[in-house]
Order: sequence, then structure tokens, then C-alpha cells
Amino acid sequence: MLIFWDQRLVFLATPKAGSTAVEVALEPLASLAVQRPPEMKHADAAGFHRHIHPWLTEMTSDHFTTVALMREPLDWVRSWYRFHLRDAQDQDADAERFEDFVQAYLGDSKTLTQGIGTQAAFLTGGDIPVDRIFRYEDMPAFTNFLDEWLDCEISLPRINVPPAADVSLSPGTEASLRQALAADFALYASLV
Repeated sequence: MLIFWDQRLVFLATPKAGSTAVEVALEPLASLAVQRPPEMKHADAAGFHRHIHPWLTEMTSDHFTTVALMREPLDWVRSWYRFHLRDAQDQDADAERFEDFVQAYLGDSKTLTQGIGTQAAFLTGGDIPVDRIFRYEDMPAFTNFLDEWLDCEISLPRINVPPAADVSLSPGTEASLRQALAADFALYASLV
């Protein structure tokens, strides 16, 4: 999470949606950068509005606009798989197939996504959703927004890239995953 005090802007770091690159590029401009522990770095909309925004509002008597990125839902799960695959390779463990990973995700999504579950829950949970959500796949729109809001040119590095992997699914498993992520797909489709 990055807080830009003077600009009244807060970047909420959606896991597996480019948050590390954004933080590397923007931390020098931020008034406050929360990078540890992961529970605070990846504060969701509900937690931010319940705990942090009231404090900011009390100190400034002003509203802080929230902004975040959202990744295409299937690609988001693929990214989590590659993240777990990298960890398995680091530990010389046998890597599970993507099909098995998705079945495990369908059984208990929060176990495999550091408690996040779904992007829709992260971005819209609670009473107040994130103010501005941009598609991860349309990074120019996001950086143009930041260029204007922060009054400087933003260039994001390409870092924290997980290894390539076979991320094919059987039609039945993909259909089940699409059903489980229905709220994510609806939110993603609404982003212009």
C-alpha cells in the first residue's frame, strides 16, 4: 500500500497484479509505503476503509481516493500457480500440475492466495469498494492516470516475474473455475 498525502491518493496493492513493480516505481514519491507485513502491504478495500481511511480523514478532514489494479481472473489464478511453482522449485519439491492447483483453489481459495480468496472480494468487499480500478492488462491507462494525479511521468519496471509453466486446464475444471470466479469476471468486464 502506498499513501500519497498531498495528492490524497492511496494505492491498494492487489496481490499478483503488478503491485511490486508499482511500489518500486512509486515508493520515492509516496508519503508512506507499507511493504511489511503482507497483511498490511496487501490491505484490501474493506480493511482500508475500516481502519486506515478514518485515521487519514481525521488527520486531514479530507477524502483519500483509492486506486488498484485487477488482473484478468484466469490469469490471476495462473500467476498464483506460477508463484507456488517457483517456491516448489526453490525447495526441490515436486511441482503439482495446474489442474491440481486449481482443484485445490476451488476447495479452499484463501489457503493458496495468502488469505485473499478472490480479487472481487479484495477490491469491493465491505461497504466501500476501491474508487478506481484499472485492468492490469491495460497498464498505459493506469500509468496515464498516475501521471496526471501525481503530476509526473511514471515508468514501471518489469520485476518479480514468475517462471513459465503449463497452465492448461480440462474444460470441466475451467468451467468450475469460471463459475467460482463469476464475481471477478463481472467486475473485470465492468472496468473500462
